[in-house]
Amino acid sequence: MRLIDEAEVRARLTYDVAIPIVRKAMIAFSAGETRQLLRSIIPLAEGRLFGIMPGALGERAVFGAKLISVYPDNFARGRPSHQGVVALFDYESGAPVCVAHAGAITAIRTAAASAAATDALARPEASRLALLGYGEQAVTHVRAISKVRKLSAITVWGRSAEGAAKFAAHVGPEAGVPVTVAETAEAAVGEADIVCTLTPSREPILAGDWIRPGTHVNLVGAGVASQLEADAILVARSRFIADSREGVLAQGGEFLRARAAGVVDDDHIAGEIGQVLAGTLPGRQSPEQVTVYKSLGHVVQDLAAAEALFAAD
Repeated sequence: MRLIDEAEVRARLTYDVAIPIVRKAMIAFSAGETRQLLRSIIPLAEGRLFGIMPGALGERAVFGAKLISVYPDNFARGRPSHQGVVALFDYESGAPVCVAHAGAITAIRTAAASAAATDALARPEASRLALLGYGEQAVTHVRAISKVRKLSAITVWGRSAEGAAKFAAHVGPEAGVPVTVAETAEAAVGEADIVCTLTPSREPILAGDWIRPGTHVNLVGAGVASQLEADAILVARSRFIADSREGVLAQGGEFLRARAAGVVDDDHIAGEIGQVLAGTLPGRQSPEQVTVYKSLGHVVQDLAAAEALFAAD
C-alpha cells in the first residue's frame, strides 16, 4: 500500500495542480457522475469533531473515505486542526492501494475550491482580499486566491490582535502585497472585493450590511449546522451558491439560520458551484451583485487530490 505523507502532499499538490483537480471534481459532482454520502460527524468533548466521509469518483473509478479529526484548539498549540487519512481503494480488485495525509490535502483542496469559486464568481478586476481569521486556512487561501486574481492588498482580522499581527508579518513578504491588520471585522471587509471567512464560529462574525455591492464572499470556516460565520442579511442579499445543495440544506449553518428566520427559502440556493464551473448555471449576473460561495468540503475533492498524487507515481 502506498503511503503519501504530509511532506509529499505539500510538495506535489501545488495550487497550480490542485485548483484544476478540484474544479473538475466539483463539475463531476454536480453532474451526478460521482457518488458520496453526507458526512457523518461525531461531536467530541470541548468542541472537537470526528468526521467520516465516504465516496467514489465514478461508477467504475477509485473509491474510499476520509477519516478526519477536527480540533480547533490545536492551532494555538502549534498543531494542525485537521488530522487524519484519505484511503483509496482500487475499483477492479477492491483492495486498498493508498493512504494519504488528510490534514495536508484538506488544507490545500479547501483553499483550491475557494479559488475556483472566486475565479468563477468574483469580478475580473477584484484585487482586495479580506480574511476573517488568521489560522491555517488563511495562509492557504492567500496562496490559492493569488493564483486566480492579482491581489493588490490583503486585510486580516481575528479575535487576537497579536495573532493577526503575526500572520501579517509572516504572509506579507510571501504574498508580495501589503497585509494590514484591522481592528474590527467590519473594518476588514469595508473596502474588500473578496472576503473569506475562516473560523469555526457559532455566531456571525460577518454582517451583510458591511459588504459593498460587487463583493464576492467565500464562507469556509463553519462546517456543521451549529456553526455560522455570516448573518441572515448577507445570505438574503446575495446570489447564494453552494458546493452541494444537499449538504447546505443539511449542514450549512448560515443558510439554515436565515431560513429559520424566514428571510429565505430553499429556492434561494441558486445552484452548485460545479454547475457554474461547467457553464450550465450563471454565476455573477451583474457587477453590483453580491455573490456567496458556501463551502462545506466534500470527499470527492479529497479523493481526486489523492488519486492524482497516487496515479502520478
